[in-house]
Amino acid sequence: MYKIGQFSKLTGISIPTLRAWDKKEILKPEFKTQHGERRYSDAQLQSILQKKPDTLRINIGYARVSSKKQEDDLKRQIDLLELFLAKQGKPFKIISDIGSGINYSKAGLKELIKLISLNQIDKIYVLYKDRLVRFGFELIEEFAKLHSTNIEIVNQTEDKTDEEELVEDILNIIHVFSCKLNGKKSHINKKVAERLLNENYPQKE
Repeated sequence: MYKIGQFSKLTGISIPTLRAWDKKEILKPEFKTQHGERRYSDAQLQSILQKKPDTLRINIGYARVSSKKQEDDLKRQIDLLELFLAKQGKPFKIISDIGSGINYSKAGLKELIKLISLNQIDKIYVLYKDRLVRFGFELIEEFAKLHSTNIEIVNQTEDKTDEEELVEDILNIIHVFSCKLNGKKSHINKKVAERLLNENYPQKE
């Protein structure tokens, strides 16, 4: 259940309007407490959000890098997304993360999923497909479609070969399992994995 203030923020409908709608029986709260405080249900929230016109839904630009060492690349992604989204002529927001593409607990990704579920996003833009997630992109894409949200890849090509991508994915998986198995030694395994990647696929200037 939502208090009137929470319901107002989530729907974008002002508190005075909600009170007026209650009196006019346009939208009555699910119930009122013994002190007369209005309470709204999740079903009412979803009903209103689904009826909101597309002009009230925003576009999202999502950027991600794997580590703090790549913050320059993160800034580059954000700058490009802001430039691209500004040309769309629609309200937008940038969400960014620093973390592995196989880590699904990142704050930005969780915020993105929540906004999709609340029907507040029209389109999601990412520079590259793997910036959203390494695995499970199609699952998130299907979930987004259920809420009339489209995901668009701005750049269909990445400056990496398929072989390099495969090596990075495998090393990411090894790193996750080594962290779980070795605890305090996980940082050692990470350094070994990074050295292996750099030796076989030196970073391009």
